[in-house]
Amino acid sequence: MTTTVGFVKERKDGESRVALVPETAEKILKLGWQVLFEPDAGEAAGFPNDAYPDMCQMAKKREDVFHAADILVGVDALNEDDLAALKNDAVVVGMVSPYQQQQRFETAAGKNITVFSMELIPRTTRAQAMDVLSSQASVAGYKAVLMAASEAPRFFPMLTTAAGTIRPASVLVIGAGVAGLQAMATARRLGANVTGYDVRPETVEQVKSLGAKFLDLGVEAVGEGGYARALTDEEKQTQQENLAKHLTSVDVLITTAAVPGRPAPRIITTQMVNDMKPGSVIVDLGAEGGGNCEPTEAGVTKLVNNVKVIGPKNLSATVPLHASEMYSRNVWNLLNLMHEEGRFAINWEDDILAGCAVTKAGAVVHPAVTGEQAGDKS
Repeated sequence: MTTTVGFVKERKDGESRVALVPETAEKILKLGWQVLFEPDAGEAAGFPNDAYPDMCQMAKKREDVFHAADILVGVDALNEDDLAALKNDAVVVGMVSPYQQQQRFETAAGKNITVFSMELIPRTTRAQAMDVLSSQASVAGYKAVLMAASEAPRFFPMLTTAAGTIRPASVLVIGAGVAGLQAMATARRLGANVTGYDVRPETVEQVKSLGAKFLDLGVEAVGEGGYARALTDEEKQTQQENLAKHLTSVDVLITTAAVPGRPAPRIITTQMVNDMKPGSVIVDLGAEGGGNCEPTEAGVTKLVNNVKVIGPKNLSATVPLHASEMYSRNVWNLLNLMHEEGRFAINWEDDILAGCAVTKAGAVVHPAVTGEQAGDKS
């Protein structure tokens, strides 16, 4: 029996990415599987219907994809209506927001639907090619700098003109994960003076390798899984006191600190924002998790004592073509683990598949959802 992989047009407000691009659809077809998609599913990302291989099948309507798909791949979380439309024993692959609305997974388990969460893929060397958190964070870090450059009342590079020399902007990036490092690299390409900060000491060389300076605030916090541990109250005070002094000379601040399933760490207070130079710009990539900056509101740009504070939502979707290509390759690399000589098969001995499965054999199995792992259960 031929396996059918389906994908649909994303319905979340502001979401323009698509789960499968033509390049990836071609790879799936070469396995001997079928590809079924909703009309115009990839149009917002720059992939019209006729861009997909001729062997792909276009459904008449959205519901037909849900009814026929053995494997449904998507970008955003499934809602209850989507799950109700899926056939029993289907497989779901996507960013399913495992820490939110967790009753959905009980519903999925009741229909023996196997759900794989792209956000829960283990952070191992072997799994890097499937790491959507990294691929999409790279897009967000890049776009955050472009947003800051557009909103700032000054040039990023040094310019020598007939009207005199214009000094380069001073940019501070907090967080040296994928998004932060991409932000530093992009700001450097635009000619700014860039400084990076992270509480993890292993990031010092990464920051310097990009031509940025490293800001030492006297605090180190090595955690697990590549994330920083929570700071003690004393460490937070030291961090904020030293950071506040540096912020008074910064033109642009980009914050990227986040831990999946937990509120974004609060690093910048309102008073620290008030003390920044008038005309400064803050882009807070932690906005959807509550913000790294106290005044941040997700989806809102506002002035705080003449400092522009931007809380962007879903920045990756604002670069939909390349973000979709990256995401789709991540999805393909995961799907590529689910076949044996073209036949669909899930090897539960594989640490990657086992590690990102939310539901399996009619039960909710991942500790992030069952409550055995700390996380935001809202």
